[in-house]
Formats: sequence, C-alpha cells, structure tokens
Amino acid sequence: MFDTIHEECGVFGIYSKERGPVAASAYFALYALQHRGQESCGIAVNDDGVITAHKDIGLVPEVFNADVLKKLGEGNMAVGHVRYSTTGNQSRLNAQPLVIKHVKGKMVLAHNGNLVNADTLREELEMGGAIFHTTNDTEVIAYIITQARLNAPSIEAAVEKAMEKIKGAYSLIIMSPQKLIAARDPVGFRPLCMGRRGEDIVFASESCALDSLGAEFIRDLDPGEIVVVDKNGIRSLKGHCKGQKGSLCVFEFIYFARPDSVIEGASVHNARLRAGAYLALEHPVQADVVVGVPDSGLDAAIGYSRQSGIPYGIGLIKNRYVGRTFIQPSQAQREDAVKIKLNVLKATVAGKRVVLVDDSIVRGTTSARIVKLVREAGAKEIHMRISAPPFMNPCYFGTDIDSKENLIACKMSIDEIAKEIGVDSLGFISTDSVRRIAEGARCGFCDACFTGNYPVETPVNISKDKFESKISAKND
Repeated sequence: MFDTIHEECGVFGIYSKERGPVAASAYFALYALQHRGQESCGIAVNDDGVITAHKDIGLVPEVFNADVLKKLGEGNMAVGHVRYSTTGNQSRLNAQPLVIKHVKGKMVLAHNGNLVNADTLREELEMGGAIFHTTNDTEVIAYIITQARLNAPSIEAAVEKAMEKIKGAYSLIIMSPQKLIAARDPVGFRPLCMGRRGEDIVFASESCALDSLGAEFIRDLDPGEIVVVDKNGIRSLKGHCKGQKGSLCVFEFIYFARPDSVIEGASVHNARLRAGAYLALEHPVQADVVVGVPDSGLDAAIGYSRQSGIPYGIGLIKNRYVGRTFIQPSQAQREDAVKIKLNVLKATVAGKRVVLVDDSIVRGTTSARIVKLVREAGAKEIHMRISAPPFMNPCYFGTDIDSKENLIACKMSIDEIAKEIGVDSLGFISTDSVRRIAEGARCGFCDACFTGNYPVETPVNISKDKFESKISAKND
C-alpha cells in the first residue's frame, strides 16, 4: 500500500554461561528490532543441546505471549529474528530462524541480507538431491554450511568454508549445541554488533537491541569477521577480512536503523540531522515551517530547520496501531488507508509555505498521497526535500529497491517528478553529501542504488524482480 522501502530483517543472539530466561531476552531484543521486519519473527532456545523454537507470521507481541515464552523454557543460548521479505514469499515456512538437523548434529541459523548467487547455488544443490522447504536464500546458506560441516573439524570451520561460496550481503547468527557464532560478509553490507550483559555475550543488528537489555556495547564486527562464543570464551576468526573499511548500506543511516542506534561509531540520529542540514544548504527555499514525514523524515526535518532558520513544526501524526498488513484493494480504499495512517495538523500547515522532508521517493504514489493530504489541510505552498538521492538502480543486497522500470527517477526528471506528486519544488540530497552524513563512521558505504557502483558483482541481463522470482518460484 505504501511504496516506501523496506529492509529484510534483524537478527539477535545471546550466550549465557548459566541457564536462564534467554527466550525473554530475545523477545525484548526483537521488540527493539521490530522496525527492521514486520512480517514474521521467531526465537530458538538451546537448553543443553535440546533446541526448542517458535516462529510465525506477525509482529513480535502477536507471535509471542507469556505462554509461548514459557514453553520455550530456559537455556543458555537463544537466537531471534524479525523478517521482511525481499526474496521468498510471505509464509510461516519462510519465517526464521531456521532449525536444521544434519548428520553432525543441529544448527540454528538467522540471516539478514540477500545473496546475489542464491539462484545458482540453489540449482547446484537441487541437482545434488537437496530438497528445499522455503523460498528464501537463508536455506541456501544453511545447506552450504551443513555441506561444509561434513568434512570440517568444527562448526566455525564450516562457516569459514561456506563464506568462500556464498556471495552478497549476510549478517548471520548461528547456534550449535555448544556454540554461538556471529558472522558478517566481507563487504559489510549489513550491520552486526556485539555486547556484554554481565557474563552474557549478545549479538544484534543494532545497538538499540543491546540497550533494551541493559547490555554494554563492545564493538561492531568487522566485515568478513566470524566471532565464536562457547564455554572457553570468545574467539575471532578474520580469514575473510580484507582489511578495508567495507561498504555498509548507506540507508542504515538514512532510513533503516532506529535513531537511537550507533552503527560503526556514528549516531544514526546525528546522521539524519546532518542530512537535513545538507538539504537546506543544497536546496534552500523561502518558507514558513519545516515538517517531517514520520518517522525517519523527522530528524532530517529538524536538521533542515536548524540549518535554514525556518521553524520546525509537527505537521503529520502517525497512527502507530496500523500495521503493514492493513491493505485495501481499491484506489479509494488505499487513499483512505493513508488518511488512517497519517493525519495532518492543520494548525501547523494551514496558510503556510511548507518544507516537507521525507527520506526517499520510490514510485511516487505515497509521496503524492501525502502531499495531497497537506494541500487539503490548507498549505499554501509545498516544497519537498528528500534526504536520499534519487533511486536509479535496484538493490540486490536485502533492500526492496525495485527494478529500474518501477523507479520514478528512472522515468522522469526532477521537475517532472515534482509535477507528478504535486509539489511546488523538489530537491534531493546529493550523492556527495549523503556519503558524509555519518560523521565519524569507521566504514565506507554502498550507494549503488544511487550511483550503480555495486561493491560486488550482481546478476546481469536480468531485472531485479525476475532475479528474485527465480529464487522464489521454485517452491511456490
């Protein structure tokens, strides 16, 4: 219904020296990571080698209640996952974490990202007799690891071997009967950090999940690093680390991450403030009030206001109780749904020249609906400012930025987009500026969706939707 971008998922893992309520810890961490995936979620608990899991479609509080958490019981390790699908359809089978039983034992796997060679690997595995139960590429990773485990001396050695075959974006949490393992792809597309709560070691996609548990942030995993936690302590394997800064998806700072998270040493909140400031410098305008589109447009709007001197106002109120499953079929019903999810404070915008700040424009339909709401509330002028450059290329690494034919910036000029969505002027942050928003970040950035400069080889001569449907269709 809303043509906003989405990130695939969030992962969490905890290792405790003592048996305890690790499922509850995973529950609270997933609650903190809910923004990263709202289709399905799951938790798996390890109690002395006995693995109990529960997962389903829905939000964290819908899937897990007191009775479910009680049935998961206590243990010394747990893995959690929240999912938004970019490959694989929406079904309970595609929910994670995956629980795998193989000849060398058991394994639990949670994955954030997308493989660019998932289709090739799946075909190879199927030709070797593999039977897939899901339509996502996480099961491909599970097969590659279990294959490697047949000859590897340990689960971490199998993960090292598997990383030679899988290509693309992956932040992984892997649990065996005795070990908890976290791994990040050599490019570092997706974030993954480590923390400590007393004697417990925790891993999460974002530091806000550590904060929710009262855990102390230790550090981000390096691109290509594998961290192993067991009864002997913590070990780091860096055979796949390239010694480079990596290429974290820049949209973690623009949109995906919670503003209270710190990624690669940079505050997400401050990065969005800086994005707004750059917008004000690059696209100044005479106006009366700056309004942000909830949620990720709010910080950028504050930054625009501070830099420009134009007062900031709360102009759009978001209904927090409308989930992403609230979808209506007809055009009129979809427009009504926008009004239910967002309402305009007329006192803020009526008779005013409004700077409307949002994080992105994908197809333009949602932007047009929001602009229409603000117009109907009495805005005299609307000047839209976007804290990301125009999308010119699809993403193959876990973000659902679509094929070129579905991106409005590939079909229209900026002036034409402005006319299409009904604004008086439109400005996007420059690519040079967006690379500088995360002040102090210890990483480089992937900005291929703007520039087309992909850090790794991507599928050629095939549109993104066909690439993803090839992966999904095999088991549909």
